[in-house]
Amino acid sequence: MLVFWKEKLVILSVPKTGTTAIESALAPHADMVVSNPPQLKHAPVYRYNRFFRPMFEKACGEENMQTVAVIREPISWLGSWYRYRQRDAMKGHPNATHDKTFDEFVDAYCKGDRPAFANVGSQAKFIEPRPNGTKVDFLFRYEDQDKLLGFLEERLSRKITLGRENVSPSMELTLSKKVEDKLRRKCAEEFDLYAGIS
Repeated sequence: MLVFWKEKLVILSVPKTGTTAIESALAPHADMVVSNPPQLKHAPVYRYNRFFRPMFEKACGEENMQTVAVIREPISWLGSWYRYRQRDAMKGHPNATHDKTFDEFVDAYCKGDRPAFANVGSQAKFIEPRPNGTKVDFLFRYEDQDKLLGFLEERLSRKITLGRENVSPSMELTLSKKVEDKLRRKCAEEFDLYAGIS
């Protein structure tokens, strides 16, 4: 999470959406950088609303902070998680996907009680608005980097060049029609969210 006080902007860090590269490029210019622990770096809207928003409003007297987040196409997002959990450092870890196919990973993700290797959260839940009206003000598609960077460059008044960071191992992934149909049915909110970004 990055906070830009003068610009009244908070960049929420949705996992596996390129936020590490954004953090690397912009951290030197941010007023607050939350990079650890992961529960705070990747604070979803509900955690932002519970901890950070009250701090900004009550302790700092600022009620007009706006939030921005990036969402990735759901199958691509799951593919990134699957590949990330294939790195050598994950061998022997319960979250590793070395002995799973992408179909098995996504099928397990569709379960109500997900096994550890497929328990990667939800982009829709991450940005779910709160009853008090706290929500993501600006939502961008990961696949439309030009639009995202254009917004950030204008809002932060600086040129931004992103590197490649925290990149998952490269591999070809295919999802069977049966499992994709199940994913689209069981996790329709993820696809609706992505389709609704203008």
